[in-house]
Amino acid sequence: MKSYEKWNNLVAWTVFAVALVTYVLTMERTASFWDCGEFIACAFKLQVPHPPGAPLFLLLGRLFSMLAFGDVTQVAYWVNMMSVLSSAFTVFFLFKTITMLACKLVDKNRSDFTRADIVLVMGTGVVGALAYAWSDSFWFSAVEAEVYGMSSFFTAIVIWAVFKWESMDDPSTENRWLILTAYLVGLSIGVHLLNLVTIPALSLVYYFKKYPKPGVFGASVAFLCGLIILGIINAGIIPGLPELAGKFEIFFVNSLGLPYNTGIAFFTLIFIGGLVWGIRHSHRTNKALLNTGLLCLAFVLVGYASYALVLVRSGYNTPINENNPSDVLRFVYYLKREQYESRPLLYGPSFVSRPVSQKRGAPIYAKKDGRYVLTDYKPIYEYEPGSNMLLPRMYSSQPGHPALYQQMTGLAEGQKPTMKHNLAYMFSHQLGHMYWRYFLWNFVGRESDQEGAGTLLPWNIATSYPSSIAHNRGHNNFLMLPFLLGIAGIVYMYYRRRKDLLVLGLLFALTGVALVVYLNSPPTEPRERDYIYVGSFYIFCVWIGFGAMAAARFLEKVIKDEMLRVSVAGALSLAVPVIMVARGWDNHDRSNRYQSVDFARNILASCAPNAILFTGGDNDTFPLWYVQEVEGFRTDVRVCVQTFLGTDWYIEQLKRKINRSDALPLSLDSNNYQSGKNEYLPFYEIASVKSGINLKEYLELIHHDNKAIQVPLTSGDMTSILPSSTLFLPVDTRQVKHIVKPDLVPYLSDSMSWKIGETDLLKGDLVMLDIIASNNWKRPVYFSSTMGSSHNLGLGEYLQLEGYAYRLLPVRVPGASDGYVNSDIMYDNMMNKMSWREMDNPKVYYDDTYRGSPVISARLSFLRLAQQLVAENQLDKAKKVVNRAISVMPDDTIPYDQVSVGFVGTLFDVGEDRKALDSARTMALRSDENLTWIKETGGERNRDVNTDLFILQSIVRECRRAKKDQEADRFEAVFRKHLIAFNMYSK
Repeated sequence: MKSYEKWNNLVAWTVFAVALVTYVLTMERTASFWDCGEFIACAFKLQVPHPPGAPLFLLLGRLFSMLAFGDVTQVAYWVNMMSVLSSAFTVFFLFKTITMLACKLVDKNRSDFTRADIVLVMGTGVVGALAYAWSDSFWFSAVEAEVYGMSSFFTAIVIWAVFKWESMDDPSTENRWLILTAYLVGLSIGVHLLNLVTIPALSLVYYFKKYPKPGVFGASVAFLCGLIILGIINAGIIPGLPELAGKFEIFFVNSLGLPYNTGIAFFTLIFIGGLVWGIRHSHRTNKALLNTGLLCLAFVLVGYASYALVLVRSGYNTPINENNPSDVLRFVYYLKREQYESRPLLYGPSFVSRPVSQKRGAPIYAKKDGRYVLTDYKPIYEYEPGSNMLLPRMYSSQPGHPALYQQMTGLAEGQKPTMKHNLAYMFSHQLGHMYWRYFLWNFVGRESDQEGAGTLLPWNIATSYPSSIAHNRGHNNFLMLPFLLGIAGIVYMYYRRRKDLLVLGLLFALTGVALVVYLNSPPTEPRERDYIYVGSFYIFCVWIGFGAMAAARFLEKVIKDEMLRVSVAGALSLAVPVIMVARGWDNHDRSNRYQSVDFARNILASCAPNAILFTGGDNDTFPLWYVQEVEGFRTDVRVCVQTFLGTDWYIEQLKRKINRSDALPLSLDSNNYQSGKNEYLPFYEIASVKSGINLKEYLELIHHDNKAIQVPLTSGDMTSILPSSTLFLPVDTRQVKHIVKPDLVPYLSDSMSWKIGETDLLKGDLVMLDIIASNNWKRPVYFSSTMGSSHNLGLGEYLQLEGYAYRLLPVRVPGASDGYVNSDIMYDNMMNKMSWREMDNPKVYYDDTYRGSPVISARLSFLRLAQQLVAENQLDKAKKVVNRAISVMPDDTIPYDQVSVGFVGTLFDVGEDRKALDSARTMALRSDENLTWIKETGGERNRDVNTDLFILQSIVRECRRAKKDQEADRFEAVFRKHLIAFNMYSK
């Protein structure tokens, strides 16, 4: 026994060390894209991130950030290190869990284990643990400051603790392990809720131990009890207790006239008092089960108490304070994630359903004059009869989603989906594309790291892939070996330990397929979502470990010596995770990657001092928050997140000074912007202002709820409208003349007039217009170049490109729908103030996210600057710009894309003919390969053939323009070949 325990601990820590070294070597050194920048910034200053928050993660992140010892550029490194350690400990507890279960399969007392038994159990644990350590999805989350590494840690330690409890014989010791498990579950709430879905399956472990003769009915009841416990925690405790406290608070304040927080204090006292009384009473009356249950509840609540951080820090109005959950009512809104679109689960409308009426739902209150004032009701939409259906999978009517539903299921325009369509979509897209594809990525192979990439099967090894895929670092073929070893482990377990197989099978289903059904994903997502399902991959790696035991059993007839047999089986099985790490290292190594931070710095460097900057999605905003809040870079710039501008809490934040940025001027007050009011302003043209309306006068009419621009809604309420498709804004030319380039002074006038369009105006748009009008040109106003022309309110002809951002000026250049370039300012910004560290290093790995918006923004900015300099006949400067663009992002590091083809013509313009032709040949060859492969195999479903055709067509055009007819003929032959192949050619 001692020998086994010694080896079990020694090998467990060895596996931990291997995982730790792996993650330390491949860890991102700074803030990654997506949520990482937000979490690092919020951990560093203990701020409030997006709902439902992760307070325990932030508290621990704050402790790790202190290891930077004042060097703010190292804060991200140490918060990332927290995920590294959490992930390494996940692997540690996975090893411990596998060996614990493997001992049952050996079916001997541990004191009777032979050396061969110990080697077999240790090998089983090593193979399974390392397979998970080096699996694609988990490795991705392990090396960045996201919650999923720590969430996996809590999943691992909870599963291990439950099986550890099962091995205990002493009832008092058993209960202590149950209480510890409850505490761990409570703590996990402060990281991520994914851990909770394991509870129903783990309840079977309790049932199988307490009832020696289990049956189907008993197991079903135990599973149902687990579901009830899950429901109590997920609905009754997490949002339920604060919601109940909120009802007490409203009664005490509004009905009894007591001060704020009195009701909360009273509720807290009676609840805690009742819980303490229950624990003591059950102890005195010797009701052990009730006592243990109440203690478990108490410890879940102790773990959950980390959420006090959200209330406390929000009360201090931190710079990042999403949803402003500073009181119990807003806290409930925050916990329920009500800012996000709700998704029907079992019954609801489809994407073709149209609401016919609106009812009042739960009331919405706001603090005012010592009371809670009713401001609005949550809307409940009623749909036309017969439009609701069971299991509504195709529900989203967001722009683009209906067309995708129709494309995926063959529905005609306006046709209502049937249950057949629903199930087809669920099995093909939600389960197939959004889960099993991810599963196969991890255990079979992955075609590439491009979004939407398919699975790489063993027989694809002979396929002639184009270089864009064959040389992609995410092109990993595991020869299906991890999958086959896992299947072998399942079969072996079926014949040796069916109870544990049932528990693991339910864990696999609940953290995989069941989660897919619950999340009810739309037809497209902003990013790949494989990290959500790592819990099911975790369980499959347990089976991969048991595959080693299956291999040993298979070799019994071949190798008689037991020690030799288990050694050979272990070595052969260990080859599986070794193949995974060998194939996966290059596309998981994030060392020396800094572009996410440089991208944010470059955006801010594009702005004049004290600027107002409108930004778009997560990858625009979160890196900006990081560099401002953590590294303290350009805190004079006020970042205005367009997706938040329509919310009352964010509008209130705009009115406060943050860091070195003064409050923003707004003409409309809090009443105009309160939740439920002016959410959207329908376009309803009024003849008297058809030619245009003064923006300031329009805002004044909205401010006073003037009936002249209001119409009734179907609910009977009145709403303001957008009465004209054209807006104009008077300009004091003397005030702005000094900020206008001399060449553009002739375009300056005493009034801006632009067509905003015959569309409804959203509250966020109204806020942007209010900021622009109220600013009076006192502060520079910018739009991030990543936002796209659809988000600039129709002001494209008034926007001056100065780098990665467009500056709004009262200067209209007709026809410049995508803005115009100020070559002097932009040249200085791009050549002297921006950096692209390690983007020219071919050893550094850049995935699809990095090759997307950051690279496109950089190349497009360089291209537009170079083209403007050519137009101004500043060829020397243009030559420096285009050469700089090619040198900082060369093809061998960041492959040329559809933007890069523009450099071919610019290189010809500045006399760099050889570089132009070299670039053209590189791009033409790659496009030729891609198109040939797509035509021959029907491959790469996510790639539009038009991209490669556009590249070829552009190369031909630029070569013709540069009088390179021989090369043009050669490229045109390739272009026409593919036009004919795809039936696009016409003479």
